[in-house]
Amino acid sequence: MVRQERTLRIIAGQWRGRKFRFPQADIRPTPDRVRETLFNWLQSRIDGARCLDLYAGSGALGLEALSRGAASVVFIERERVAAEAVRDVLQEWQAVGGNVLCQSAQQFLAGVPGVKPFDVVFIDPPFADSRGGELLGALRALAKGWLARDARLYVERAKIDPPLALGEAWRELRTGTAGEVRYHLLARTSEGGPSSP
Repeated sequence: MVRQERTLRIIAGQWRGRKFRFPQADIRPTPDRVRETLFNWLQSRIDGARCLDLYAGSGALGLEALSRGAASVVFIERERVAAEAVRDVLQEWQAVGGNVLCQSAQQFLAGVPGVKPFDVVFIDPPFADSRGGELLGALRALAKGWLARDARLYVERAKIDPPLALGEAWRELRTGTAGEVRYHLLARTSEGGPSSP
């Protein structure tokens, strides 16, 4: 049986316009328009950043970050075929700084945080997971040593989902909608100082 594939393109940076394939699995890539908005929000933070793509799927968010100058991206993807597809793209493009781990977000966050915390985290779980406690569990886990003091978190959810219950640990800096997607840029409330993307 031939595995069907779909195609995405990188919007900006060193790989601008370059296309890559990802498997016809249960993957819902972040739309181009949303990615463009997100990286406009993050434009002053991506260069040299340590990033985590927690539900990598197609790898579009992490690959876009590397293209725009991120120092490193850790891609977490539980589906082996999708994880291998991201590895193949990194190898084909001779990308430096990309590391793919085939495990669930929960497995990864149950580990010990690295010495160098993450500056930017992309959290784009399957819609079914974003409606349950998994998303809030990931936010709680990330706050326990995984993040730089002024880290930014991008969260993508279904537009029909109830409002995001952030509690006191997080504040929303930006939000938007596109099609069936609602997306948010978050920072920790303990960061202090004025709000800025």
